[in-house]
Amino acid sequence: MTRFTRGGTLSSPWIRYGYGYSYEYKSALTIGGWPLVHVCAGIDPVTMRPRIARGVIAIGNVAVGALAIGGLACGLITLGGASIGLLLAIGGAALGLGISVGGFAMGSIAIGGAAVGLMYAIGGVAIGPAVIGAVKCDGAVLELARRWLGRMSLPPSCQ
Repeated sequence: MTRFTRGGTLSSPWIRYGYGYSYEYKSALTIGGWPLVHVCAGIDPVTMRPRIARGVIAIGNVAVGALAIGGLACGLITLGGASIGLLLAIGGAALGLGISVGGFAMGSIAIGGAAVGLMYAIGGVAIGPAVIGAVKCDGAVLELARRWLGRMSLPPSCQ
C-alpha cells in the first residue's frame, strides 16, 4: 500500500517484515534523475536486500548522495559509522580526499584517534608529513591548528 503525501510518495509508514522494520520516502523533486531527498531503512520485502538511499540528500542504513547520512555513507559530504566522502567525511571510520574526522580518519587533513593524513594529521596516533600527536608536534601543522582550534586545545607536546 502506498500513500501519497505532499512533495512525494511514502510507502506504508513502517512495514514489519523479516529482520526489522522497512521504510522509504522519496521526494517528487529530482535533480539529474536523483530525488532531492531519499530516506529509507530496513530490508526491501520484494528483493530481500537492504534498502539503499540514493539522492542528493540521502539518509538510511546505506546512503549514497551529495549529502549522505547513514551507517555506511558515501558521497561528497558524509556522516556515518563508516563514512567515505570526497570533501568531508565524519564518522567512526572516515575516509576521504578532503577533511576526515573520526575514530579512524584517513584523508588530506585527518583528525581522529588514529589519523593518517596526506597533508596534515591530528590525533592520538598521527601519521603523515605534518602531524600533531600525543608525542610529536610539527611546526608546519601547528599554525593551522592554532587558527582552527586555538591555543587552549593543543596537546602538551605543542605548548
